[in-house]
Amino acid sequence: MGQLKKLIHKYILLISIGLTAASVTGCSLTFEGSMNEPQQTVQVSTDTVQAISENMDISIEDNDMLYVDDEDDSMVTMYLTVRQGNAADNTNHTWEEINGHSVYYYEDLGIDRYQVEGILQVGDENGPLEGQLGYGLYVPNAIVSIRGQTSSSNPVKSYKISIKDGKGTWRDQKVINLNKHVYDGVRFRNKLCYDLMESLPGMISLRTQFVHLYVKDETVDGNDVFKDYGLYTQVEQPNKTFLKNHGFDKYGQLYKINYFEFYQYEDTIMLKSDADYDVTAFEQLLEIKGDDNHSKLIAMLQDVNNYNKPIEEVFRKWFNEENFFSWMAFHILVGNIDTQSRNTLIYSPLNVNKWYFISWDNDYSFKILENESQIADGWEYGICNYWGNVLFKRILKSEYYRKIIDNKIEEFRKVLTEDKIKAMIEKYNTITWKYRNQLPDILHNRLTNEEYLQVCSEMPSEIQKNYELYKISLETPMPFYIGVPTANNGKINFDWDIAYDFDAENITYHFELAKDYSFLEPIENVEELRIPEFQTEMLEPGQYFIKVTAENESRYSQYAFDYYVTDLGKVYGVKCFYILSDGRIVEDVYEEGE
Repeated sequence: MGQLKKLIHKYILLISIGLTAASVTGCSLTFEGSMNEPQQTVQVSTDTVQAISENMDISIEDNDMLYVDDEDDSMVTMYLTVRQGNAADNTNHTWEEINGHSVYYYEDLGIDRYQVEGILQVGDENGPLEGQLGYGLYVPNAIVSIRGQTSSSNPVKSYKISIKDGKGTWRDQKVINLNKHVYDGVRFRNKLCYDLMESLPGMISLRTQFVHLYVKDETVDGNDVFKDYGLYTQVEQPNKTFLKNHGFDKYGQLYKINYFEFYQYEDTIMLKSDADYDVTAFEQLLEIKGDDNHSKLIAMLQDVNNYNKPIEEVFRKWFNEENFFSWMAFHILVGNIDTQSRNTLIYSPLNVNKWYFISWDNDYSFKILENESQIADGWEYGICNYWGNVLFKRILKSEYYRKIIDNKIEEFRKVLTEDKIKAMIEKYNTITWKYRNQLPDILHNRLTNEEYLQVCSEMPSEIQKNYELYKISLETPMPFYIGVPTANNGKINFDWDIAYDFDAENITYHFELAKDYSFLEPIENVEELRIPEFQTEMLEPGQYFIKVTAENESRYSQYAFDYYVTDLGKVYGVKCFYILSDGRIVEDVYEEGE
């Protein structure tokens, strides 16, 4: 907050000459000069300070000194000894129990994740090193649990190691996240993105580190041997310590977006003083990582969802231009499509009405080759990918803001060059190639060595491919939602949202209805519908599929947001529904994470 206070202080000094006595009455705040300056106290009303905060496009800068000693291809060896603890700390469990359940097990039972006590030591391949965390310890200095969401269903787990108070830190961090990246065939996508962010204006990065992990399981009698757990990537934990280390306000609000599209969610997003406040339900949407006063969040969401307020006014009040458009441009270029409603943090300093975007989990980046068929058939590319989020949609509808995004993308393209990315991948390969070809990691590779080398060789060119997809997304209609069919007077009514076109071209719709998602034998197949609705006679009970495609005058087409999930992946633009024997119509809903 020091830099921010100075900015506001200077701004107040500039305008204070023009303030009258009447304008500074009421509740006031005091800003003082530094210890090296003559103290100057300027009292202004809280309304004035709020107005300054709303109108200043306050930029925040990451602490570049955190990355000075970072070496992309360095390796740290960690030794973890796990023991059963006590029931009060929920650590009275075995290592087998820790690794035997996914997070969905705990959610279904409504219980906290099992934990064990641990001794975390840092060293090299010869053992713990003197002067490093945990050296010479015989009593636990940490608590260990699994981490992750969908990835926790895999037999190979990622771990959260929380260092106990008074037991030291590792690189000024008390929470050590060790990720196995089970869905990442090359094992370094997340690290690559964070390393790239370090040098980009407007971006806030997290520190990462390759880690070789050994575990000694003392929850089993007679076990005194460290077992090789292979390669992990440590990722900095976003919390109050993270804010402090990066030079930000540790007293500010920090939320991790779990599934959140910037609607008001009035039944869930409320003040903790509200009688209906449910922190568990709240954190299904936004995980609280900082201060838990939600008043600023609620006020922002009210403005975002108030269509009587121009988006330019809302954006200037609540967001920072460089940070937001840098965040979006970066993820468009690296193809990190899993960012439209999750895998992001939002941060706001205590006394500033601005929200800043921080990236979290970049495993889906640089993945065109592995997901080629999915991207070719779907809407998850360019700005189409962000259209389902109310904040992003309002921003993208503005030609002014689309120009800013375009300028930022062109700026980043000059930095994220093929040569740069190729050189970074070559560094990572000095680590990942070794571990993927030895136990235990060789048992869990998602790619053959040939596939791995092919993916690595093509990744540097994906910035250009994603750029081309971005350009296409500007020409296509935006994706839309298909409504649940309704029955009335012996008829079935189908409808869907109007597709939006940036060039205001006329749009027609292709409607298909079938009993299978391949649509090889359609019940209805109607093209060039000019209104977003269709009607058929009542159908027999059973399972049905709707597919709607929008096309503009330039012959660019787009699917609906809806998709049907099979063993082979997503079938885009398709909604599945059932007609029950009593005539009711029920939508088939896919639950994320199952």
